[in-house]
Amino acid sequence: MGPHPAVAAIRLAVRRVLHDVLNDNPGGSPVVLAACSGGADSMALATALAFEAPKLGIRAGAVTVDHGLQSGSDTRARDVAARLRDLGLDPVDAIGVTVGRQGGPEAAARDARYAALDGAARDRGAAAVLLGHTRDDQAETVLLGLARGSGTRSLSGMAAVSGVNGRYRRPFLLLDRDTVRKACLVQGIDVWEDPHNHDPAYTRSRVRHEALPVLEKSLGKGVIEALARTAQLSRDDADALDQWAASAERDASDSDGGLAAVRLLDLPPAVRRRVLRRAAIAAGSPAGSLFARHIEETDRLVTDWRGQKPLNLPGGIVAGRRNGRLFFSPS
Repeated sequence: MGPHPAVAAIRLAVRRVLHDVLNDNPGGSPVVLAACSGGADSMALATALAFEAPKLGIRAGAVTVDHGLQSGSDTRARDVAARLRDLGLDPVDAIGVTVGRQGGPEAAARDARYAALDGAARDRGAAAVLLGHTRDDQAETVLLGLARGSGTRSLSGMAAVSGVNGRYRRPFLLLDRDTVRKACLVQGIDVWEDPHNHDPAYTRSRVRHEALPVLEKSLGKGVIEALARTAQLSRDDADALDQWAASAERDASDSDGGLAAVRLLDLPPAVRRRVLRRAAIAAGSPAGSLFARHIEETDRLVTDWRGQKPLNLPGGIVAGRRNGRLFFSPS
């Protein structure tokens, strides 16, 4: 008798990603880490990795990050690490981080978490770090991007492969949350439910527990699948536009790092605004805090120039125009 369908589904998803990792790292025995909070999605990921990796000659480990935002979080991180070792994962790291304030609590926690994961991957020489995001998470991300009005790239959600040299892999993006959690239940895996996931103070929590249920009630049960499908379609479009914007940016750049306004003026708005966004981010403006309204105001320095004063962008970056050139620099 084979495994429960939910267990089979998560194992197959992880197996496919591990084959991709092997193809990207021929001739070796790579290290692959699972990022694990102790929640259902990431514990399902860790168990599937522990099951599949040895069959492919891959060394499987894990990382759990203590954000220090709740009482007893350090003890919980040590407990999660112990359970991961019990699965046969090695190495396992429990890393404490300090969460800043830039971009709001959710963005700051995310930045601290990914910094810790990047560090663990470098220290362990990991070829990949697996993340437990599901199709439901993808739908939430698309809805958040839509609410911010941040353009096609925000609507494209999370990539299946991202990060430096494709470090981050998301095996579960095509699986719904119920399937992943069912896999934990039938395997008797203890999981921890982060209270922040139910705290209405956090935007994603409100999207998950309020906005999406209302949409499903009004529009039917296909909303999550449709939003996730929108992410892939938007990603294809955004990738093509980003390639165009990269070429246009090179053409408009001068030796001092400015952008010639005359070379931007005739570009399609979608491409020109991408050039401006790229330039702002390169100057130090945080991508997660740079919204459509910021880029629209910056775009007016090209399309509606009337001698405006320089603009203040997130991250303490100033965008201005001088002698027919746009510049982005710290304030």
